[in-house]
Amino acid sequence: MKGWLFIALVLVGSLVALTGLRQFFVEPLDGTLTNLIWFVLQLLPLLLPLPGLLHVKLRSTFVMCMTSMLYFIHGVLLVFDPAMRLMGAFEIAFSLGLSATTAILVRMIREQEASIEGPE
Repeated sequence: MKGWLFIALVLVGSLVALTGLRQFFVEPLDGTLTNLIWFVLQLLPLLLPLPGLLHVKLRSTFVMCMTSMLYFIHGVLLVFDPAMRLMGAFEIAFSLGLSATTAILVRMIREQEASIEGPE
């Protein structure tokens, strides 16, 4: 399970890096403070379930799986802009990878919890 968690954290970091690259270098807004605020707002859906994911909590891992779909949708929107096609493709790949990885983690956590409870 630690390997899957590591992959999930790498994919979360990749989405954070991609969002930062896009926000600060590719399509920056007018002011630095405005860029920073918009960057934090864009990452808030990823940052909220992150502590629970680090502690391998079922609910937070599931929320992270659902949150990755927001970034998938955003990536699909970016793919149709010719100037942002590559960024959109990377965002789609990272978000789908995160979704698949966290879905596998959810299944493993549920199986682990079921084996701890035992048959009834």
